[in-house]
Amino acid sequence: MATNYIQAGEVIDYTAGADISSGDVVAVGNLVGVAITDIANGEVGAVAIEGVFELPKVSAAVIGAGETVNWDASAGEFDDNAATPATGDLTGGCVAVAAAGNGDTTVKVKINVGTNTVN
Repeated sequence: MATNYIQAGEVIDYTAGADISSGDVVAVGNLVGVAITDIANGEVGAVAIEGVFELPKVSAAVIGAGETVNWDASAGEFDDNAATPATGDLTGGCVAVAAAGNGDTTVKVKINVGTNTVN
């Protein structure tokens, strides 16, 4: 193994700036991450940056399978790609793997399939 090897990369270490619960979405620069375990404020914990997760969605958003989705940082939910991004939102790098309609509060998302843009 290379002497400069750190870790596989599907899961990375993340230092929490606030208490985080397992399953919470966190922005790591232009990456969307999902906490694997609870992480206390100031502690280091595991965050997945690859995979498909069932994540919170803006209830009124209508999202088709295969559609890119935006992480709405202020709402703490994914929105459809027609939504106008605000400062701190992440866009363009995550894709819904199943449709989620008006009234649904979750969507299945493959995270970081491309490079997200931080707005």
